[in-house]
Amino acid sequence: MDLLYHSSEFLLPSFSEGMKTDYALVILNQPLPKFTPVLWDHAKIVLCADGGANRLFDEMPQLFPQQDSAFVRSKYKPDVVKGDMDSIRTEVKEFYANLGARIVDESEDQDTTDLHKCVSFVLQDAIVGKSDDLCILVAGALGGRFDHEMGNINVLCMFSNIRIVLLSDDCLIQLLPMTHRHEICILSSVEGPHCGLFPIGTASAIATTTGLKWDLNDTEMKFGGLISTSNIVSEEKITVQSDSHLLWTIEIRKPAT
Repeated sequence: MDLLYHSSEFLLPSFSEGMKTDYALVILNQPLPKFTPVLWDHAKIVLCADGGANRLFDEMPQLFPQQDSAFVRSKYKPDVVKGDMDSIRTEVKEFYANLGARIVDESEDQDTTDLHKCVSFVLQDAIVGKSDDLCILVAGALGGRFDHEMGNINVLCMFSNIRIVLLSDDCLIQLLPMTHRHEICILSSVEGPHCGLFPIGTASAIATTTGLKWDLNDTEMKFGGLISTSNIVSEEKITVQSDSHLLWTIEIRKPAT
């Protein structure tokens, strides 16, 4: 079984020219994480999912209170605004369209979520989608309505062969597919120590880990039984192997003030 390597290097403030991963950023209609400008700097393409454009327009200037709002809005222009267009305000859509953003109206498709639509677009993009090492970062993916959160987690399962990371100010969530063994590099300056592992898409999972305070050893996890919540990372590298898909979550550290 092949090994997949995971790192949250995209949370690091300094941009590394040595990054091998191609990042795409999708902004959803929930509060922008305070580290959104860092994610933006790492991204090769930025998409707003429908009402996510409102969040970008309203909240990005708040992250730069010393700068002119019009300048910030012009600097942080999405490449694409895509979705069913039931949430984006007219003036916001016109503003980004006038700056050259591509507006993709898929209001005829009510069977997929706006995040699903954006992920599909990224995978078809001529520059990013053909990368062998692609990661899609989703800002504002957690919080708000529970059905929206579950829809976002469902997208992780629908695109299980693509690394997609759901992000909020508090934590990140990503899928660890059962097709691989996983090694997770813990960047203690920006994440941890609290973490969790949960089976998804099946009744139970047999999982083994190293590097956690309470490691699993061929342990069965299932809802209605044991799940690994409020665990703690104890080493710089975590390994995970399971006979079914698992969700990995770890807290994101608050920046020093």
